[in-house]
Amino acid sequence: MLSLKIALRYLLSRKSHSAVNIISAISVAGVAVATAAIVVVLSVFNGFTSLAEGQFSHIDPELKVTPSRGKVLAGDSLAQVIATQQYVAAAAPSLQERALAVAGETQLAVVFIGVGPGYERVVDLRGVTDYGEWRDTVYYNDEGMAYSAAPAIGVISRLGARASLFSLYVPRRVGRINPANPAGAFRQAEFIPTAMLRSDRMEFDGDHIVIPIDAARDLLGYDGDEATAVDIALQPGIDADAAAEDLGDLLGTDYVVETRLQQQAAGFRMISIEKWVTFLMLVFILVIATFNIISTLSLLVIEKRDNMATLRFMGAPRGLISRIFMLQSAMITLAGGIAGILVGVALSLAQQWGGFITLSGDPAKMTISVYPVEVSALDILIVMGIIVVTAGATALTTRIFTRKIS
Repeated sequence: MLSLKIALRYLLSRKSHSAVNIISAISVAGVAVATAAIVVVLSVFNGFTSLAEGQFSHIDPELKVTPSRGKVLAGDSLAQVIATQQYVAAAAPSLQERALAVAGETQLAVVFIGVGPGYERVVDLRGVTDYGEWRDTVYYNDEGMAYSAAPAIGVISRLGARASLFSLYVPRRVGRINPANPAGAFRQAEFIPTAMLRSDRMEFDGDHIVIPIDAARDLLGYDGDEATAVDIALQPGIDADAAAEDLGDLLGTDYVVETRLQQQAAGFRMISIEKWVTFLMLVFILVIATFNIISTLSLLVIEKRDNMATLRFMGAPRGLISRIFMLQSAMITLAGGIAGILVGVALSLAQQWGGFITLSGDPAKMTISVYPVEVSALDILIVMGIIVVTAGATALTTRIFTRKIS
């Protein structure tokens, strides 16, 4: 306690040389600025993660069941089994495949998703419908039959097929192919756009088309209840991870159950990597900032030489004098770190609630107009842990050179 009292007195009292006061303030400010930057950057990445989760929620189901082997499963019958679970609000099969879309002279590689009439209970297609209305309809005219379709905005703009027919072509899955008739190697169906989808996700808006699941099965040559996945909506308040684990145990190893986060693992992994790489870079800057504390302590040791000599004459051991400066270096680091955390949290909450910093660009073409920020208690604890470790390392470094001087 004696060493702590003396360290506090040295920390709070005015120094005989004003340069020492200035350098001490700079040391605390350097640690505070670096710590505040870490808190703000982590909060911004949290905001972008939450924004991505919100965008994924419009077009990705809460849970998705896919076959662990092969490409298709018995969609209708499996959906009925899954729908009987208490935590499941709705379950519907979907059939996804790649195709070539042709409208006039324009051709485009697309991904079509076949869905049934009850699919809107699983995924809110109305929430991403920018034009028209999605309908599971078959049209007949003199030229034959056409199915309804809801292309994404990128498909509409590139095909120019808002009010006209377009065709989807896929390779024949079964049967013989006549080399003299290359066109016979493909199955084809006509579609009429009744809606335009816009999710503000480039990977979806660029090449996806929603069509009736019967049309998808007919196009691919399936004659049963085949589907590539069963999409699931959970009851309100149900934890998705727990439901996925329970459903995985129920269905067995023949199926894979994925949460929304797991369905988009690559995208979230990239955000996470960027977040923690940036975090490590800022921690390195924080460590560099603590070097100023070492220089401050060296000046303070020189200034307090007479005091240390007095303590030695009074019988103070060398360890006591070393502990005084060790504690002071740790307190300087902790003071700067705590101040930085408070400033970083205050700035982050101000942006989170007030949205003072805006994004540059045309607001009409952007999903959001301000930087998304979300303060996480876990991130604050991690930053506080880094500050404590840094304070301990600074104290040990201080002990090395004070032992020689004292």
